[in-house]
Amino acid sequence: MGDDGGIPSSNYNKKITWEGCSVLLDINGGDRLVFARLSPSASVKIGDKKCSLQPLVGCPFGSLFQVVNGPKGPHLVLASSGTTEGLDPEEKISANLTSEEKDNRMLIDDNKAQSLTGMDIDEMRRCGASGEEIIEALISNSSTFEKKTMFSQEKYKLKKQKKYAPKILLRRPFSRSICEAYFKKYPNRTGFLRVDTLSLLLSMGNIGAHSEALVLDMAGGLLVGAVAERLGGTGYVCCTHLGLTPPSIDIVRMFNFGDDICSRILRASLSSLLSSCSSSDPQPNDELTSKSTPDQSTPDESTDMVNPEAVKKSAVAGKMAPADLVNTWKQRGFSSLMIAAPDVDPCTVIDHLLPFLTYSSPFVVYHPYLQPLAACMHKLQAEKKALALQISEPWLREYQVLPARTHPHMQMSAGGGYILSGIRILES
Repeated sequence: MGDDGGIPSSNYNKKITWEGCSVLLDINGGDRLVFARLSPSASVKIGDKKCSLQPLVGCPFGSLFQVVNGPKGPHLVLASSGTTEGLDPEEKISANLTSEEKDNRMLIDDNKAQSLTGMDIDEMRRCGASGEEIIEALISNSSTFEKKTMFSQEKYKLKKQKKYAPKILLRRPFSRSICEAYFKKYPNRTGFLRVDTLSLLLSMGNIGAHSEALVLDMAGGLLVGAVAERLGGTGYVCCTHLGLTPPSIDIVRMFNFGDDICSRILRASLSSLLSSCSSSDPQPNDELTSKSTPDQSTPDESTDMVNPEAVKKSAVAGKMAPADLVNTWKQRGFSSLMIAAPDVDPCTVIDHLLPFLTYSSPFVVYHPYLQPLAACMHKLQAEKKALALQISEPWLREYQVLPARTHPHMQMSAGGGYILSGIRILES
């Protein structure tokens, strides 16, 4: 066990949680997403109830928990198994549909259908009634429940279940789940990087085993973590930065990387990479060397994204690269160049980082807007520094596929940003 919460390499990608690991808590089918680090003092607040996360230790990722009231207060227990337990809410509804011909046209929503009052529900809670018992009481005291269609009945149950019997799905943090969680809650903290865009970046950047990637990540460490995850303990990820202060890569700590992977994530500033370059190579201008990048720290618990226990410093991820390795990179070059820096001009970044890429190797630049990449692409074409230049616009739309109700989701992101890709060549 490494210092500050480090984990043995054998635990990486482990299917069962352990004390000190990071987890992603999916509350009520995606209504709320919370990152946390499992420890004896860790807890999560659901509504007005605060539950310890200790029952999650030693459970397989993908386990479903529910909040129950006990003698010592609310706590988490494994949900009972069933044919529809743990399904997506709409899949669960589909599993109970019948071919009946009911409709809801005669139902009037006048708030008089429910005879059970709030005081009655509070009294049931004081008597120790479970969430399921409260839901059954609400159904039996509803004068319109039996008149609803099966689909409406299941939606009614689901709505009450989220309120009176909330459930938590224990998910493993990896590149996809972390990217989806941040994009849903706080996309500005990862530069509005969407999961399909991240996948395309890794593919176009030719990231594979034993790659040596130069990465400029101003997206909180999401790109660095995704590259390191794909390398799987081989090759190196060199995190570079333009100013005096490196950008935060706190998201890397959520991947549960072992020491074998963390040791492959190194830092090297642009000035250290340029220190022994020839005078003909571009030198950093005053703006880049003096400008400090604002720290994009990991969000705190008040943002519903992370528990205070989840900000422990990683054992070795992001340490300074040794001088001999930096010299090797200078002589041999990197096999890939990946840039996700929405706050910096792509033309300036490419001018300084492209010389460190070996010839015939790919580079990718992500930006949420098209115009900066178009200007960068025109510059590279005019200076004949790269070929196979193209700007890609990832497009993703999620579909609901259910019997008689197949359609695209109505609320989807309008765009996933743009990617400039190309291959470095010897300037002619």
